[in-house]
Amino acid sequence: MDAGQTIANALKRKGSAAVADLDALGLSRPTLFRALKQLEQSGQIIRLRRGVYAPASDDIASDSWGLALQRHPTGVLCLLSALRFHEITTQSPWAVWLALPKGTRPPREQAYPPVKAMYVSGPAYSEGIEVHQRPAGEVRVYSVAKTVADCFKFRNRIGLDVALEALREGWRERRFTMDELHRVSQVCRVQNVMRPYVEALVAS
Repeated sequence: MDAGQTIANALKRKGSAAVADLDALGLSRPTLFRALKQLEQSGQIIRLRRGVYAPASDDIASDSWGLALQRHPTGVLCLLSALRFHEITTQSPWAVWLALPKGTRPPREQAYPPVKAMYVSGPAYSEGIEVHQRPAGEVRVYSVAKTVADCFKFRNRIGLDVALEALREGWRERRFTMDELHRVSQVCRVQNVMRPYVEALVAS
C-alpha cells in the first residue's frame, strides 16, 4: 500500500488528524508531507487548518462549529452562531461566534474556521450552556433563551434588529418560556432593556 492510501485510510478512521498524529504511521516526514500535498491537490482530503487534515467527503469538513470548539474547548457558541445553530435567524455569519472566559488567549487570525470571540465571566458565561454532539465532536451552545438575552446585551455589536428577530422567532416557535427569559435577562442585566419588547410581544 502506498503512502497516500495509508494516510487516506487513517483519516477515514480518525475523521481528522494532525500531522503529529499521522507520524504514528511510520512514514518519514518528507514522504508524509509529499503524500498529503498530493492527496489535497487531487481533492481526496482537505486541510482544515495548518497541519490538520480530514477526508474531503467527511461531514467533519463542513462542521465549523465543532472544529472551532476543538481549538477552544472552553468556548460556547453564542450570538449569531448560536442563533444559526438553533435555526431561529436568517443571518449567516462568516465566523464562528464564541463566548470565551475572560483571560483566554485570543484566537489566531489565520486559523480555520475564523472565530469571533466575546469575553465574558461569571454567570454570564456559565448560565444556559447546552451540550450537543456534532460530526467534529461535542458542541457547547447557549440555550435559545440565553442567546436571546445575549443578543440584547450585545445589540450594539450585532444590531437591535437581530435581537428582535431572535426574540420574536424564539417565542413564536415556543423555544423558551417567559420565566426562562426573565431569569437569563437578569443574568445578562438586560431585563429593563428587554421589558418593553417582551411586553409588546406577549400583548400581540
